[in-house]
Amino acid sequence: MSPNNNKPTDNIPENKPSEGRRNALKTLATIPVLGAMAYGVYKKKTTENKNHLAGSIFNTEAKPAVMDVQPGGKKIRIGIIGYGGRGSYLMQALGFATPEYISNLKELTKNDPDNTRYKDFLEQDDLNVEITGVCDIFEVNAKNAVLAGANLKREGKGAKFTKTPTVYKNYRELLAAPDIDAVIIGTPDHWHGTMIIEAARVGKHIYVEKPLTWTVPETYLVEEAVKNSNVVFQLGHQGRQIEINHRAKQMIAEGMIGKVTLVEVTTNRNDPNGAWVYDIHPEGNPSTIDWKQYEGDPQRIKEYMDYMTSAGLAKYVGPDARDKFSPERFFRWRCWWDYSTGLSGDLFTHEYDAMNHILNLGIPASASSAGGVYFFKDGRTVPDVLQSTFLFDDQDLCLNYSATLASQNERPRIIMGTDATIELGGTLNVKVDPSSKKYRDKIDQGLIKPGEVFYRYASGKSIDALSSPTEKYFAERGLLFSYVGGKRYNTTFLHLREWLECIRQDKQPSCNIQAAFEEAITAHMGTRAYLEGRTMYWDKDKRVITRG
Repeated sequence: MSPNNNKPTDNIPENKPSEGRRNALKTLATIPVLGAMAYGVYKKKTTENKNHLAGSIFNTEAKPAVMDVQPGGKKIRIGIIGYGGRGSYLMQALGFATPEYISNLKELTKNDPDNTRYKDFLEQDDLNVEITGVCDIFEVNAKNAVLAGANLKREGKGAKFTKTPTVYKNYRELLAAPDIDAVIIGTPDHWHGTMIIEAARVGKHIYVEKPLTWTVPETYLVEEAVKNSNVVFQLGHQGRQIEINHRAKQMIAEGMIGKVTLVEVTTNRNDPNGAWVYDIHPEGNPSTIDWKQYEGDPQRIKEYMDYMTSAGLAKYVGPDARDKFSPERFFRWRCWWDYSTGLSGDLFTHEYDAMNHILNLGIPASASSAGGVYFFKDGRTVPDVLQSTFLFDDQDLCLNYSATLASQNERPRIIMGTDATIELGGTLNVKVDPSSKKYRDKIDQGLIKPGEVFYRYASGKSIDALSSPTEKYFAERGLLFSYVGGKRYNTTFLHLREWLECIRQDKQPSCNIQAAFEEAITAHMGTRAYLEGRTMYWDKDKRVITRG
């Protein structure tokens, strides 16, 4: 890794759009509103923390970060773009699911009375939204999106609906619809930036799944389009709603673990599903999938190929494969750079955003990466093993990311301070450092045993009847459920609720365009460092990525 005091001068081609493509309009203020969470509202179980001394040191009550929900707030009409795996989950978080899904939840409860997913779904707060339009280029997904959007009363199999959302063959038609106030974008990565820009330009509020963008150049265009509009934008990092993350942020801000200099975050999976080898739908074929629209128009493909070629990365993309329909590339798109942002954009962004929320990291000064396709030799071009190091010189802090899709060895997020270390997973654990000056007297008195878990906080997690290894992976990291006032909530529901309330109250959500831009640039630095085999640097004055 090159030392960070090297001053690279060769900018990455097309890093920033030309001034001729920029609009000189006033930028919206981006005042963050914390997620709809409370720090210490939930009454802890007696098993969570039996050490009174630890409780007196670390268990300080935090001020609630719950955003007030306006009673009788205006109904928001939503259009759904992309109803695949994540898109269907987002609709469920809004309170809309297919009759088949509802019947499956009922069956789970029937077979296991302790399974509360059906009860939780029925009791989920009404967000006062209506699904007025859906768009998916796979006919099966589009039909299911209609059934889910019409299922206002959350009925099971056999339900019949008179009012259904309008189906749009092309997302531009949906964006032009006058009866849509906001859009939720759950498409593959290569469409995020384009759709955000077009939605912002026509004044539709935007919730988009991570990552923000597919390439570096469009990151600037997306930032500009959102800031030059009056839309409320939220990036889909539901980790902003996790209670223990808020508690960790508070503890660090109050100096409880000392100066933080090293952070380690990880991804560990060992399952084809977790490595993006998703099932290929039996009805997926050229007659049911609009392959041409999926790939994009020729000009858009040419711009991407020119971008990759100018950076010397043409070998990583396959233009010849674009003309021929490929079910693997459609259903397993995360495996190819042609559509994906790889481990850095897909999974590292979860870890980075959590740490950015907790530590206010911003964009790193440099990034270095290494890895490769070491296990899944299935023709993919994105790595299944990745190691990245991000240096934050302004904070004297290093963040390491370690990922493998061929081992399920559980590793928590670790935030190392001079006085204590925080481990974040399904719970928050604190270990006091043997060399701590802050807790020296208590260590000497034998009241604190260094290196062992001294304090543990859990907001009442429950992992039941999860349908896939991927769900279990996210649940173990606290990404599926969180608690407000002692009630378990779906974190995606909380994140969507925050976005909707910000629309109603004209405020900025927690993962707004500023946080999203920081996430995108950081992830792209890690990706480009891997692809080019060299350190990438961030010039914060010029706001461009440069090469080492």
